[in-house]
Amino acid sequence: MSVGENSHEPPVDQASGPIPPPVEPRNRNPLALVVAAVVVAGMLYFGFHMARRTGPSRMPGTARVTDAPDFTLESLDGKSVRLSDLRGKAVLLNFWATWCVPCKIEMPWLVELQSEYGPQGLQIVGVAMDDSSKEDIAEFAKKMGVNYPVLIGKNDVADAYAVPAMPESFFIDRDGRIVDKIIGLKGKADIEDSIRKALNAQPGASQTTAAGAQAQK
Repeated sequence: MSVGENSHEPPVDQASGPIPPPVEPRNRNPLALVVAAVVVAGMLYFGFHMARRTGPSRMPGTARVTDAPDFTLESLDGKSVRLSDLRGKAVLLNFWATWCVPCKIEMPWLVELQSEYGPQGLQIVGVAMDDSSKEDIAEFAKKMGVNYPVLIGKNDVADAYAVPAMPESFFIDRDGRIVDKIIGLKGKADIEDSIRKALNAQPGASQTTAAGAQAQK
Protein backbone atom coordinates (compact mmCIF):
# COMPACT_ATOMS: atom_id res chain seq x y z
CA MET A 1 0.00 0.00 0.00
CA SER A 2 1.38 3.44 -0.82
CA VAL A 3 1.89 6.02 1.87
CA GLY A 4 -1.22 8.11 2.07
CA GLU A 5 -3.61 9.78 4.43
CA ASN A 6 -4.45 6.50 6.18
CA SER A 7 -0.81 5.60 6.95
CA HIS A 8 0.10 5.33 10.66
CA GLU A 9 3.80 5.94 10.05
CA PRO A 10 5.20 9.27 11.41
CA PRO A 11 6.03 11.92 8.85
CA VAL A 12 9.58 11.89 7.60
CA ASP A 13 11.91 14.86 7.17
CA GLN A 14 14.15 14.11 4.19
CA ALA A 15 17.13 15.75 5.91
CA SER A 16 16.91 14.51 9.49
CA GLY A 17 14.64 11.44 9.40
CA PRO A 18 11.35 10.78 11.28
CA ILE A 19 9.89 13.75 13.16
CA PRO A 20 8.96 12.76 16.76
CA PRO A 21 5.41 13.55 17.90
CA PRO A 22 5.00 16.65 20.08
CA VAL A 23 5.37 16.14 23.85
CA GLU A 24 2.46 17.26 25.94
CA PRO A 25 3.57 19.66 28.71
CA ARG A 26 3.31 18.25 32.22
CA ASN A 27 1.50 20.04 34.95
CA ARG A 28 3.96 21.45 37.53
CA ASN A 29 3.17 21.71 41.18
CA PRO A 30 3.41 25.43 42.13
CA LEU A 31 4.18 24.57 45.75
CA ALA A 32 7.16 22.43 44.73
CA LEU A 33 8.54 25.29 42.64
CA VAL A 34 8.24 27.70 45.58
CA VAL A 35 9.98 25.25 47.94
CA ALA A 36 12.81 24.70 45.45
CA ALA A 37 13.28 28.44 45.01
CA VAL A 38 13.44 28.98 48.78
CA VAL A 39 16.02 26.18 49.20
CA VAL A 40 18.24 27.55 46.43
CA ALA A 41 18.01 31.09 47.82
CA GLY A 42 18.92 29.83 51.29
CA MET A 43 21.95 27.95 49.98
CA LEU A 44 23.18 31.01 48.10
CA TYR A 45 22.70 33.21 51.17
CA PHE A 46 24.54 30.79 53.45
CA GLY A 47 27.38 30.29 51.00
CA PHE A 48 27.81 34.03 50.46
CA HIS A 49 28.04 34.83 54.15
CA MET A 50 30.34 31.89 54.89
CA ALA A 51 32.61 33.06 52.09
CA ARG A 52 32.70 36.53 53.60
CA ARG A 53 33.56 35.12 57.02
CA THR A 54 36.10 32.47 56.11
CA GLY A 55 37.64 33.89 52.98
CA PRO A 56 39.50 31.66 50.54
CA SER A 57 41.33 28.57 51.78
CA ARG A 58 45.07 28.41 51.37
CA MET A 59 46.24 28.26 47.78
CA PRO A 60 49.93 28.88 47.12
CA GLY A 61 50.58 32.23 45.51
CA THR A 62 47.01 33.55 45.84
CA ALA A 63 46.88 34.86 49.42
CA ARG A 64 46.03 38.54 49.75
CA VAL A 65 48.50 40.67 51.66
CA THR A 66 46.68 42.47 54.49
CA ASP A 67 47.49 44.00 57.86
CA ALA A 68 47.45 41.53 60.74
CA PRO A 69 44.92 42.73 63.34
CA ASP A 70 46.81 43.73 66.47
CA PHE A 71 45.89 42.34 69.89
CA THR A 72 47.17 41.86 73.41
CA LEU A 73 46.69 38.52 75.15
CA GLU A 74 47.95 36.91 78.33
CA SER A 75 50.56 34.18 78.05
CA LEU A 76 50.69 31.05 80.17
CA ASP A 77 53.34 32.65 82.39
CA GLY A 78 51.09 35.64 83.09
CA LYS A 79 52.77 38.16 80.78
CA SER A 80 50.92 40.42 78.35
CA VAL A 81 51.97 39.77 74.77
CA ARG A 82 51.16 42.27 72.03
CA LEU A 83 51.41 41.08 68.46
CA SER A 84 52.82 44.36 67.16
CA ASP A 85 55.74 44.03 69.60
CA LEU A 86 56.97 41.17 67.41
CA ARG A 87 57.41 43.50 64.41
CA GLY A 88 60.68 42.68 62.69
CA LYS A 89 60.11 38.94 63.04
CA ALA A 90 58.12 36.60 60.83
CA VAL A 91 55.21 35.29 62.90
CA LEU A 92 53.27 32.08 62.56
CA LEU A 93 50.05 32.74 64.47
CA ASN A 94 48.43 29.40 65.23
CA PHE A 95 44.88 29.12 66.61
CA TRP A 96 44.36 25.78 68.31
CA ALA A 97 42.60 24.00 71.20
CA THR A 98 43.44 21.18 73.57
CA TRP A 99 40.45 19.14 72.33
CA CYS A 100 41.41 19.58 68.66
CA VAL A 101 42.80 16.27 67.33
CA PRO A 102 44.36 17.78 64.16
CA CYS A 103 46.04 20.37 66.39
CA LYS A 104 47.76 17.57 68.29
CA ILE A 105 49.04 16.16 65.00
CA GLU A 106 50.58 19.41 63.75
CA MET A 107 51.94 20.68 67.08
CA PRO A 108 55.13 18.54 66.99
CA TRP A 109 55.78 19.95 63.50
CA LEU A 110 55.49 23.48 64.86
CA VAL A 111 57.97 22.63 67.62
CA GLU A 112 60.45 21.39 65.02
CA LEU A 113 59.88 24.37 62.73
CA GLN A 114 60.39 26.84 65.57
CA SER A 115 63.75 25.23 66.33
CA GLU A 116 64.76 25.20 62.68
CA TYR A 117 63.60 28.66 61.59
CA GLY A 118 63.78 30.55 64.88
CA PRO A 119 67.42 31.58 64.23
CA GLN A 120 66.27 33.05 60.90
CA GLY A 121 63.71 35.30 62.58
CA LEU A 122 60.59 33.13 62.93
CA GLN A 123 58.42 33.35 66.02
CA ILE A 124 55.53 30.91 66.36
CA VAL A 125 52.73 32.07 68.65
CA GLY A 126 49.99 29.70 69.73
CA VAL A 127 46.56 31.01 70.68
CA ALA A 128 44.60 28.47 72.76
CA MET A 129 40.87 28.74 71.98
CA ASP A 130 39.08 26.50 74.46
CA ASP A 131 37.43 26.53 77.87
CA SER A 132 40.17 24.66 79.68
CA SER A 133 41.89 26.37 82.60
CA LYS A 134 45.26 28.03 82.19
CA GLU A 135 46.79 25.24 84.26
CA ASP A 136 45.33 22.54 82.00
CA ILE A 137 46.54 24.33 78.87
CA ALA A 138 50.00 24.74 80.39
CA GLU A 139 50.15 21.04 81.30
CA PHE A 140 49.09 20.10 77.77
CA ALA A 141 51.69 22.39 76.20
CA LYS A 142 54.41 21.00 78.45
CA LYS A 143 53.46 17.44 77.55
CA MET A 144 53.67 18.34 73.84
CA GLY A 145 57.09 19.95 74.33
CA VAL A 146 55.94 23.34 73.06
CA ASN A 147 58.91 25.71 72.69
CA TYR A 148 57.03 28.87 71.69
CA PRO A 149 54.67 31.24 73.55
CA VAL A 150 51.11 30.07 74.12
CA LEU A 151 48.48 32.75 74.73
CA ILE A 152 45.02 32.47 76.24
CA GLY A 153 42.67 33.24 73.36
CA LYS A 154 39.58 35.43 73.36
CA ASN A 155 36.60 35.38 71.04
CA ASP A 156 37.13 38.95 69.85
CA VAL A 157 40.62 38.03 68.62
CA ALA A 158 39.31 34.95 66.81
CA ASP A 159 36.57 37.12 65.28
CA ALA A 160 39.13 39.70 64.15
CA TYR A 161 40.90 36.94 62.21
CA ALA A 162 37.62 35.31 61.11
CA VAL A 163 38.71 31.89 62.38
CA PRO A 164 36.16 29.33 61.13
CA ALA A 165 37.89 26.16 62.33
CA MET A 166 40.98 24.88 64.08
CA PRO A 167 43.77 24.56 63.58
CA GLU A 168 44.21 27.72 61.55
CA SER A 169 47.54 29.43 60.98
CA PHE A 170 48.33 32.92 59.75
CA PHE A 171 51.76 33.73 58.37
CA ILE A 172 52.81 37.31 59.08
CA ASP A 173 55.86 38.94 57.55
CA ARG A 174 58.33 41.23 59.29
CA ASP A 175 56.22 44.28 58.40
CA GLY A 176 53.17 42.88 60.21
CA ARG A 177 51.31 41.77 57.07
CA ILE A 178 49.47 38.49 56.58
CA VAL A 179 51.03 36.91 53.50
CA ASP A 180 49.46 33.45 53.75
CA LYS A 181 47.13 31.30 55.83
CA ILE A 182 46.30 27.63 56.24
CA ILE A 183 42.88 26.43 57.41
CA GLY A 184 42.73 22.94 58.88
CA LEU A 185 45.43 20.30 58.92
CA LYS A 186 47.94 20.40 56.08
CA GLY A 187 51.29 18.72 55.66
CA LYS A 188 54.45 19.93 57.35
CA ALA A 189 55.84 20.87 53.94
CA ASP A 190 52.89 23.20 53.33
CA ILE A 191 53.52 24.95 56.64
CA GLU A 192 57.22 25.22 55.86
CA ASP A 193 56.53 26.79 52.45
CA SER A 194 54.37 29.46 54.08
CA ILE A 195 57.01 30.13 56.74
CA ARG A 196 59.56 30.77 54.01
CA LYS A 197 57.13 33.10 52.30
CA ALA A 198 56.78 35.13 55.51
CA LEU A 199 60.52 35.16 56.16
CA ASN A 200 61.43 36.16 52.62
CA ALA A 201 58.68 38.72 51.97
CA GLN A 202 60.19 41.92 50.62
CA PRO A 203 59.73 45.06 52.74
CA GLY A 204 56.88 47.17 51.40
CA ALA A 205 55.38 44.24 49.46
CA SER A 206 51.96 45.13 50.83
CA GLN A 207 52.14 48.63 49.39
CA THR A 208 53.13 47.20 45.99
CA THR A 209 50.21 44.77 46.12
CA ALA A 210 47.78 47.51 47.05
CA ALA A 211 49.00 49.75 44.24
CA GLY A 212 48.62 46.93 41.74
CA ALA A 213 45.09 46.23 42.93
CA GLN A 214 44.17 49.91 42.52
CA ALA A 215 45.64 49.96 39.02
CA GLN A 216 43.47 47.02 37.97
CA LYS A 217 40.25 48.76 39.02
